[in-house]
Amino acid sequence: MKKVLVISYYWPPAGGPGVQRWLKFTTYLQDFGIQPVVYVPENPEYPLLDPSLEEKIPGHITVYKGKIREPLRLTAFFGRKKAKQISKGIIPGKKASLAERLLLWIRGNFFIPDARVWWVSPSVSKVRDILAKEGIDTMITTGPPHSVHLIGDKVKQECNVKWLADFRDPWTSIGYHKDLKLGGRAKQKHKQMEANVLRSADKILVTSQTTKEEFSAITTKPIVVLTNGYDKEEYDRVEPEVNSYFTISHIGSLLSERNPVQLWSALAELLEENKEFREQLRIRLVGVVSPEVVHSIHSYGLQPYLELQGYVSHTRAIALQKGASVLLLLEIDREVSKGIIPGKLFEYMASGRPVIAIGPGQWEAGKLLEEEERGKVFGYQEKTAIKEQLSSYFTQYKNGELVQKGGDPVAYSRYSITAQLAKEL
Repeated sequence: MKKVLVISYYWPPAGGPGVQRWLKFTTYLQDFGIQPVVYVPENPEYPLLDPSLEEKIPGHITVYKGKIREPLRLTAFFGRKKAKQISKGIIPGKKASLAERLLLWIRGNFFIPDARVWWVSPSVSKVRDILAKEGIDTMITTGPPHSVHLIGDKVKQECNVKWLADFRDPWTSIGYHKDLKLGGRAKQKHKQMEANVLRSADKILVTSQTTKEEFSAITTKPIVVLTNGYDKEEYDRVEPEVNSYFTISHIGSLLSERNPVQLWSALAELLEENKEFREQLRIRLVGVVSPEVVHSIHSYGLQPYLELQGYVSHTRAIALQKGASVLLLLEIDREVSKGIIPGKLFEYMASGRPVIAIGPGQWEAGKLLEEEERGKVFGYQEKTAIKEQLSSYFTQYKNGELVQKGGDPVAYSRYSITAQLAKEL
């Protein structure tokens, strides 16, 4: 059986979407004649934890670990809470304190490409030894963090090995790059590293057509779109967690720049106009939520209707998705974000619940959602249209008719996408 080495920063007990893609790929690759071996950090400072995922690591996988020095441990003088928030992706906006702005500047200009760069050097010799010991001639690196790709680049230079670089998100075009206060030298270094990786890897894996087109301008190496997906077997086992309210739920990190102000305004107007709506509405946010988003919700008088669930296990997240009345999908309103397809989109589609998506123009995730007839897509300023859609969904909810068309999106099951990956290997 062919072996392949997967190098990833995120691995159980890490929580969040970054761990799901390769946990599922490594679970199913053996069914296609490929034995995965995994290399991950030994002592990481994961921003989110979900210990329940450790139970889902297949017994047939060999996992090697290498020690990592995390700079998060050195930032206590800024306030560990501030550093932890930034590590979770909650970038402070205009109201950022001096300490927060300084922390972002240090992160952006001294840790290039990211805060896990100190894992690169000690990992190269470790990976080289694993390849020799296991008789492996193919490796995969997955980022972000994109410093993981630097491990692949250095090993590729030293060993006769095939290398696939998997990009779950873009690199230099990712929306939060401008928030890191990058200087000219840092920007240039990012561009150079990105180009080196794209030209050195034997094959590039990406999660959207937009990212493929972007990378095609940098490299001539083959680029393959392998979207994220949902685990149908796992999803079918989870019972919905329902309540007796008209519940609008967002699952996952809700960052400052994903704040749908016009949605909050539309909800406030519906509450003013409709007594039944006031009695039935619940806004349920599951996961890490920016304080700026919470403040915005409160400013529209929605505090009595808000439920902050915090981070939950992946299994409970599925139960909450399946039990929602309406699901909310959000992306930053920028041109560079149009190729971002959140991993939760595929679970949302499998839930059978209607989705309201708010994001940038020509958003690839929005197009996919509407093609599959799983919801409606709006721009951030389309308040009237958003309000009308909410009103329509509420009427359907009262009449017991709030259901979506179509069956399971089987083409986006993790198993089907793993079959595509196996062909590329």
